[in-house]
Amino acid sequence: MSADLIRIVSRDSPMALAQVERVRAELASLHPDVKTTVLPVKTTGDKWMGDLSQVEGKGAFTKEVDAALLAGEADLAVHCVKDVPADRPLPAGTTFAAFLARDDIRDALIHPGGLTLDELPAGTRVGTSSVRRIAQLAASHPHLECVPIRGNANRRLEKLEAGEADALLLAVAGLERIGRADVITELLSPDVMMPPIGAGVLALQCREGDKDLIDLVTDLGDRDTYRATQAERMLLHVLQGHCNSPIAGYAQVERGGELSLRATVFSPDGKVTLNAHEWAGRLDPATLGTSVAVALLRQGARDVIDGIPH
Repeated sequence: MSADLIRIVSRDSPMALAQVERVRAELASLHPDVKTTVLPVKTTGDKWMGDLSQVEGKGAFTKEVDAALLAGEADLAVHCVKDVPADRPLPAGTTFAAFLARDDIRDALIHPGGLTLDELPAGTRVGTSSVRRIAQLAASHPHLECVPIRGNANRRLEKLEAGEADALLLAVAGLERIGRADVITELLSPDVMMPPIGAGVLALQCREGDKDLIDLVTDLGDRDTYRATQAERMLLHVLQGHCNSPIAGYAQVERGGELSLRATVFSPDGKVTLNAHEWAGRLDPATLGTSVAVALLRQGARDVIDGIPH
């Protein structure tokens, strides 16, 4: 990077660009002399509207962004942590420099008639392509029918309006980022719909050698979010979950400062549900993530995950 210009690369979706604007605003507030410019790229995941497992799964949303960073076309990448694969390391030569303070981790139900999840009648078509949501709905609301729906949040809302689904499940944080929280019918607690690993967290990725830039953006990071994200990503890494694995979980820092991690592995049909919940005590976040993963593996998580085609 030049001393006074940071080139930020991001997916070109409206939500991704809104996330970049948050980063630019926080940078401008901390370092008013530093200018930023944005390099939007279209990723495989944004172009492909079919099953993500056919295009390398979750890496589909990060590959082109990583490439721009590694090629020196950009200096800083903004990612949704939930889209960054945890079953393999970050691309060699790159590192996470900061995790921004976490947004809402919950999912939201959008129903044009204003019904809550528990009020939806049998046969209601709920639009979602998320294996995590599908498995949880199969377990808790088996009378509902999930229909595949892809595209950015605005596009999904258009499809709902066009009648391709009767209701939608979307992330609260995403709707807030694009200014569409007005469409939310019901906020679903994590007890009802457990979030994906890394929900609501934005990560800033740099090249390892850019020490000045890393020092500059580290100030944007939030310590509690860092701790929670480390625990969650280590859990996913140890479980070696792939893009078709219904794995959910979240870490949170309790009022006293102690970290806890709750996680669940589902079979795609929701018939198998494995749960684990532990507090860190004196463990560091990564060790907590490992410990919870091991607790799930002891219950048979490996067979559940490996039994899912991907």
